[in-house]
Amino acid sequence: MQKSTLRPRLEPGLQLRIHELMVKTRCLEERMIKMNRDGEGYFWIGAPGEEAFGIPLGLQVKKGQGPDFDYLHLHYRSSPLIMAMGGTMLDSIRQMGMRATDRYSAGRNFTNHYAIPEWNVVPMAPTIETQYLIAPGTAWVQKRHGGDGITIVNGGDAGSAEGDFASCLIWSTRPGKELPVLIIVVNNKFGISTPYDTQHGERNIADRGIAHGMPTKVINGNDVFESWAAIEEAMRYVRTERRPFLLEAHVSRLNGHSSSSGANRIDEPDCIATFEKQLVDEGICSPGEIRVTWERFRDEANACVKQQRTEPFPQASDIWNNAFHNDSDNAIAKAGGD
Repeated sequence: MQKSTLRPRLEPGLQLRIHELMVKTRCLEERMIKMNRDGEGYFWIGAPGEEAFGIPLGLQVKKGQGPDFDYLHLHYRSSPLIMAMGGTMLDSIRQMGMRATDRYSAGRNFTNHYAIPEWNVVPMAPTIETQYLIAPGTAWVQKRHGGDGITIVNGGDAGSAEGDFASCLIWSTRPGKELPVLIIVVNNKFGISTPYDTQHGERNIADRGIAHGMPTKVINGNDVFESWAAIEEAMRYVRTERRPFLLEAHVSRLNGHSSSSGANRIDEPDCIATFEKQLVDEGICSPGEIRVTWERFRDEANACVKQQRTEPFPQASDIWNNAFHNDSDNAIAKAGGD
């Protein structure tokens, strides 16, 4: 297991793009928290504090549909990744507002629960860490198919205690049948309200990959440069060697677990503030330009909330729509089921 100290050179234009996407994601999450408090959404859970890792990850995904491209099995703190891939504020806010126009679930699922077939984003479930057990399936398809498409699965530190995580490690490393899967644990040091240090006997979660013979790395996920380099290295390995890699990123959890714990701001390092200081110190942008960026995306988030208020809620008659593949005529009703 390696601890990363990588500091790649990122072009100024890329740094500004990363910053823009970080701010966009944070403004989105802060606006959805307000929607919850205003009664416009029943539940919020998201990723404030994970932007320095999630944005570099999303920008390096090979986006498309089918086994030639990357499959993504995500958890509910993946908004930075989706924003970096091209997701919109409006789509996320529609889901938060439970609107029928929600492209991810037609208003049926929690916020930040994505399903995007054209980008290989596998439908998300609210159950904890089941995505780790599903991920080897798409990786096996890619192993048989060939090419350099990989499977990416992410989750939290608490969920790594689930048997699904252990099964992912086992099924990804069977001798002679190793799979092209990038296994990510985003460690914010809490499982709801339970401290990480009271639950994990291993020094790092990534250490669990050593017994399975896979390369591993632990990084500071609050650092844009370290995150970019580690993701680039891990993806290169999985794409070329067609074997798994386990990456653990330590991040902040700035608004607690979810709206169930209040979503109040917590005094932890803010990766955006850190990155902005670096941008200003290096002369890449000015404090005034940073303020303009924040104002632009806060205005956009407010406009999206106003728009979704004009859009319809799902109807009871829509309950079976898209429940079955190629079944617009309601197979359960035709079969006489309940």
